[in-house]
Amino acid sequence: MAGYEQSQPQGPMQPQMPGMGTPPPDMPMEAPPPQEPQQDFQIEALLREVNIAKKLSQEKREEIGIAVKKGYETDLSSRSDWEQKLDEWSKLALQVRETKSYPWPGASNVKYPILSTAAMQFAARAYPALVPANGNIVNYRVIGEDKGGMKAAKAKRVSQYMSWQLLEQMTDWEEDMDRMMIMLPIVGCAFKKTFWSEKFGRNCSNLVHPKDLVVNYWADSLDKCERKTQLYYYSKRELLEKFRAGEFLEVDLPDPAADNLRKEDKALGLVAGEVDESTPYLVLEQHNFIDLDGDGYPEPYITTALYQDATLLRISARWDSDGVKKDEKGKIVCIHPVEYYTKFPFIPNPDGGFYDIGFGLLLGPINESVNTIINQLIDSGHMATLGGGWISKGLRIKQGAHKFSPNEWKQVDATLDDIKKGIFPLPVKEPSNVLFQLLGSLITSSKELASVAEIFTGKMPGQNTPAYTTKETVEQGMKVFTAIYKRCYRAFSQELKKLYRLNQIYFDAQKVGSVTESPMSAQDFNGPSDDIVPAADPSATSMTDKMQKVQMLGQMIQLGLDKNEVVKRILEAMEVPNYQELFSKQPPPPPPEVQKLQMEQKMKQEELQAKMKMEQEEHQMEMEKIKMELEALRTELQMKFEFEKMKLQLEMQKLGIKMKEGQIDAQLQLQQAQIDQATGQQDMNMQQQQHDQKMEQGAATHNAKMKQNRQTLTLKKDKPKDGTSK
Repeated sequence: MAGYEQSQPQGPMQPQMPGMGTPPPDMPMEAPPPQEPQQDFQIEALLREVNIAKKLSQEKREEIGIAVKKGYETDLSSRSDWEQKLDEWSKLALQVRETKSYPWPGASNVKYPILSTAAMQFAARAYPALVPANGNIVNYRVIGEDKGGMKAAKAKRVSQYMSWQLLEQMTDWEEDMDRMMIMLPIVGCAFKKTFWSEKFGRNCSNLVHPKDLVVNYWADSLDKCERKTQLYYYSKRELLEKFRAGEFLEVDLPDPAADNLRKEDKALGLVAGEVDESTPYLVLEQHNFIDLDGDGYPEPYITTALYQDATLLRISARWDSDGVKKDEKGKIVCIHPVEYYTKFPFIPNPDGGFYDIGFGLLLGPINESVNTIINQLIDSGHMATLGGGWISKGLRIKQGAHKFSPNEWKQVDATLDDIKKGIFPLPVKEPSNVLFQLLGSLITSSKELASVAEIFTGKMPGQNTPAYTTKETVEQGMKVFTAIYKRCYRAFSQELKKLYRLNQIYFDAQKVGSVTESPMSAQDFNGPSDDIVPAADPSATSMTDKMQKVQMLGQMIQLGLDKNEVVKRILEAMEVPNYQELFSKQPPPPPPEVQKLQMEQKMKQEELQAKMKMEQEEHQMEMEKIKMELEALRTELQMKFEFEKMKLQLEMQKLGIKMKEGQIDAQLQLQQAQIDQATGQQDMNMQQQQHDQKMEQGAATHNAKMKQNRQTLTLKKDKPKDGTSK
């Protein structure tokens, strides 16, 4: 798979893989030359195996199983301090109340929900942003030129299908996202495992608690760590099912032991039950590197082993055929492993550790201090209310506790003066104002750190607070959340890319119903996975932000923006469900074959129209030329007529012959008729040429439309009734 880097060793903390240990002192330091891989252990052959462990000897199985267990324990030990802190954060978030004996048994033990409130506020903003109510979760970007809109149509189909896939087909995906948004701010990170499930026949992307994914604390990242181990708890019945299905090697199971149980956590009030037949077995699924083909280069595998006795259960390849890179001689240069896990970070760890930090680390000490102060105030009030003190031995009052009910009077064998002298109340001071001030300061600091000020929880500021001040306060307070939200956005993008890759491999058009506006095919997932992004806006932190952006678009319609597209953006920002139904129904786009034919016909028609336009312009220029020549001829004839008229008048004057005005007019009319006849003939010729040109253009346009209609009817006749192409 492109985009994955080869994992590198992480230093001395990483144990050596099987077959790569340090030789004893009496052995030569030079490593033996790599052996030629056996035929059964070729890379191509191993990729096709369901369980490679079946091909190994019993000795090799034991060696690998022990290595898996040892590697897990090494990584678990490296993060022991982090696990201890995680228990403390969980206790604060769950408001676990321990039994207290100080300052007295039954003293106040209140837990103020600072951490819980911060987590809920983060989830309330992040979850609806990543999973909008309109169901548009996935976007497929169109990059480059898109003639005919075919890329845009494909992107729309992919976006609709993957959004339906997450919400409807992957039934537990939305619930896992909801849980993760609560877990993430407390723990600091969370994981999603994306894979194809043969059992369910679909893609899966399951939530993995950080406690159940063991990675060396000083690992750089998921794709660069030497190994990572996920913990599974299987009952005996579940293991037997996997034995019979051939998924695991069929082995003799030991009796369940206490080590198989989840760790007893008294701080959280959890107590492990007794070991019996229902006790689950701890199974380690480790993504590691092992050299099975004997060429000296370890390949990436998924190795599964029983933790109790390190029994190997399964080995499967963790690469694709296109992830194997070889040189000219056919020697393996590197193998890019397929990454199944996606890490959702909260705040990067300043010490460079693998596990990020959350509100549990940031707010934990403040929360504990607040709890202490509140309990001190309650205990002080309790002492001041109930009171106590000393009674003189000479006072005649029966010993023991004396309780008074309202309007109750009791008799004693003593005077009032004796009672005043014999009873001394315990001096109890009222709570100090410093404690109240400190308590308020700590709570305010925690809210500022977690961006859960009163204005973010729904409480409005004072009536005299200017609007711009409120807006600036909100924007300043949301900066922390925006940065965290962008990290979640990047992680979500990586998860979608993994799902897109699985669709490239396992997409089955026959199992897809009418979830998209136009039929889908496997060709829709041929594009690069980098174009898949979440539909969420990483820069928008609230509904107000989204509405402000679309309102600005509405104000820019006058600049030439598409009005319908702007309205669609506004409805999307408002999260109006099924807003597409508000627009007029458009017929579904034709199949790709018809679109291609229509595109070719359109191009031919455009070429024909351009040619006809050019010919028309040339003819128009020729007609203008003829018109100019005709005008010139008319002017010339008129000038000759005037000249002859003047010449005739001069001759008549010279001869002294006076002719009647009627004869002269008759001669002039005759000459004018001759001129009109000549010019009229030229006009008729020009009109006839224009009429012939229009008839030729009409015939050519009619023939092109008839040809297009015949091709479209032929294609629809050959198309099956179900809408799929042959």
